Amino acid sequence: MLCNQTKRKVMNFEQALEANAIKIVDLTVEEQIGIIDTTLACVVTWLEGHSLAQTVFTNLYLHNPFEIEDRCLKAFSICILKTVDLIRDRINRASVFEEEDFQPMSYGFKMAADVTDTRATGMVKEVEEELNRVIKNTRSKQGEQRDEATQQEHELSLAVYSRLKMCRLLFSTLVSLSREKCQGVQDAEKTINQLGELIVVLKRTVKYGIQPKDAQDNEYPRIMGFEPLVNQRLLPPTFPRYTKIKSREETVCYLESLVEDMKTICSVVEINSFHVAMEFFLEFSKRSPSVLVRSLLELLYLPQNRRVFGTQLMTDVLRDTVRNFIAPPVLQAKSPIINNPQAKEYVDIFLTHAVRPMSTIIQITGHNRARQKDKWGHLLEELANLQDEADKVDAFLHSLLVKSDPTRQHLACFGTWVLYHTLRVMIRYALAGFELELYATHEYHYVFWYLYECLYNWLISTLSRADSFVMEQDTIADQKKSGRNHKKNKKKARQRQNSREISLMQAQQNLCAGYYKAIVGFTLDGKMKRPDLEFDSEEVRYNHRFAPFGSVMTPPPVHYTQFKDMSDLSHYSPQPTAINMYVGACKHFQQARVLFETLSQPADQEIQNLIKVAKTNFVVMKLLSGGHKKDSTESPEWEFSTHNTFPVIKL
Repeated sequence: MLCNQTKRKVMNFEQALEANAIKIVDLTVEEQIGIIDTTLACVVTWLEGHSLAQTVFTNLYLHNPFEIEDRCLKAFSICILKTVDLIRDRINRASVFEEEDFQPMSYGFKMAADVTDTRATGMVKEVEEELNRVIKNTRSKQGEQRDEATQQEHELSLAVYSRLKMCRLLFSTLVSLSREKCQGVQDAEKTINQLGELIVVLKRTVKYGIQPKDAQDNEYPRIMGFEPLVNQRLLPPTFPRYTKIKSREETVCYLESLVEDMKTICSVVEINSFHVAMEFFLEFSKRSPSVLVRSLLELLYLPQNRRVFGTQLMTDVLRDTVRNFIAPPVLQAKSPIINNPQAKEYVDIFLTHAVRPMSTIIQITGHNRARQKDKWGHLLEELANLQDEADKVDAFLHSLLVKSDPTRQHLACFGTWVLYHTLRVMIRYALAGFELELYATHEYHYVFWYLYECLYNWLISTLSRADSFVMEQDTIADQKKSGRNHKKNKKKARQRQNSREISLMQAQQNLCAGYYKAIVGFTLDGKMKRPDLEFDSEEVRYNHRFAPFGSVMTPPPVHYTQFKDMSDLSHYSPQPTAINMYVGACKHFQQARVLFETLSQPADQEIQNLIKVAKTNFVVMKLLSGGHKKDSTESPEWEFSTHNTFPVIKL
């Protein structure tokens, strides 16, 4: 049996040119639009994880663009090759892609490296100017009526002009974002705004280009200049993925979202706090942006020299972060040990060791959502080692401080900061299982229990401790200084900043508590199906789900026997009923709603979604506590369409 055989002859660029199968001069405007649109579709398909050989380089014109005599097509071909090469470079440098995200192999194709960036954009601009003259001459004038041919010429010229300008601006944006020390971000923002305007024209004119003659060519469009099988010999015998080229409409939508995401990442340069930057990366990751935008964001914040924005040492950024988070005495201006050489050495070594795990947090958010969960688990080992070092540094600094000032302490300062990040990573790891649909419904009870009873409790306690310590340090500073009013205002601002995060964590904790109690109620009512004990071991599943937590000493891992003992209802007298559990869940969902509403902002869509989840679940629990469907044994549904982590319960 012969595979990948076709009756038609597969021709490369030279053969197709000799056989007059392709034109290199006097192309019609419709042909230009069709070739440009199909090439863009191939680029987008490549960015979704397919190989260059099966996507971009099925365009024969890109194999030898210098042979093309049509100025428009030649300028476009060189510009697109330069763009593809720059995209490869950016994604490779950021190194936040997996094999399913991106294939960097170029198969030896030439990327117009001998043409400078300035010359490439200049060639496109020259063609744009020619087209712009045609557009002006065919534009409708006041008091004159255009004939149909002139109107058609105007629309087609505008379509080609918009596509060429869009390709040039996309390339210019990537060049600007590639400059060192974020120097090109302002230029990039200008070109991105122009790109957004051009996308509207692309949407309107997407139907003008030549279309494949055969309806079967929709998956692999075969118009003039495109040969899907031309690079077949470059591929391994069993190539793993079936390639379907994006449609032109899908391509325009992809480019639109790409432009929006690029506009978003430019704002990262305005962030001057590591914790705020971390939240920005986490929130941006939830949008599941393309591998290109994820890579650009990583390189903007932490380029290859590992300095923040290419200018600030990561140790200095972390020093400011710790100072703002918990205000350790050793980092305070008037501290008796700030000039102690040993103390300074210990702090510098600790911060140097903290650079790798903290940088890894930023890097993990750049990976696709499916891969992040395992990476959070591996990071916990590094954070556990850093936690141990932080405790030793705190103990040493405390011993130095009490010699100089017996009224002050330095216990659990750096340790609290590391613990905060450890707990955040543990919570992300546990919640990622819901987003990725890894948990069976009969596993929900111990996941929600672990979050509610252990992780969120520890995190809220850690944040409160940091808050109290900062206020304590401010009070000491107040006693040594006049100008109390200034200090009080500063203290209030800090307190508000931490209290928002505490309220958010308390709200999420209440959601988890509500789910746990609801599940216990469902179990008591016989509404939750459990696997047959003969073929299942809950302990094995529990240990598997929380295995990465075993490497962390603080908080101590909760073993299965402890979980069973702590969640055993027989400890209570009288033993709670299903109605009691529904009432308890109802209160938790109500409390979560109240807390979310205090944090609510019209622009924060996620908080609005969580309010909707809490309200809906409150109503469901209220109905169940009143005896609704008491005799039914039908299992509840868990719907994740409103929020991908916290589900809506449906009966």
